[in-house]
Amino acid sequence: MIHDGRENFGGYLEDFKPGDIYKHWPGKTITEMDNHLFSLLTMNPQPLHIDEHYMKSHQHGKILVNGTLVFSLVVGLSVRDTSGKAFANLEYEKVTHDAPVFQGDTIYAESEILETRESRTKPDRGIVYAEVRGFNQREERVLTLRRRFLVPKRGARQA
Repeated sequence: MIHDGRENFGGYLEDFKPGDIYKHWPGKTITEMDNHLFSLLTMNPQPLHIDEHYMKSHQHGKILVNGTLVFSLVVGLSVRDTSGKAFANLEYEKVTHDAPVFQGDTIYAESEILETRESRTKPDRGIVYAEVRGFNQREERVLTLRRRFLVPKRGARQA
C-alpha cells in the first residue's frame, strides 16, 4: 500500500471537537536571516527589525523579530494538524502580541478548537473556529490569535 501523506494532513470537520488542543511540533528557530528577509520582502524597514546598532539603545537592547513573521509562523505551524485540508482561511481576529520575540528564539504553537459548525450554504463542508497560541522555548506565550477556516466533511469530494 502506498501512503502519500495527504490523508494525515489537516482534518475533516468531524475530527474537530470544542476543547480539543493540538500541540504543533516541531517548532522553528527564527534566524537573523529569517527576520531580515521577511522584513525586507514585506517592505518593512522598521529599524526595530533590521538595525542592530539602533537597537542597542532601545529598551530591549537587541533586534525584535517582525511581529507579522511571528504571526505567519504560528499560523503555519498549525496547518499540518488543523487546516491542511482547508478550502480557505475565512477570518483572523483578536491577534495579540503577548511578549517580544528575538532572533534565536524557537517558536512552538498550539491550537484549541473553540467551535465547529456546518456550512450554511455548502452541505459538504464546515467551519472550524480555533484559538492559536505561540510560545517561545521558555514556554512564554508570545502571540495569540483566533481564526476560522473552511474544511470538508469526511467523505466529501476533495478539490
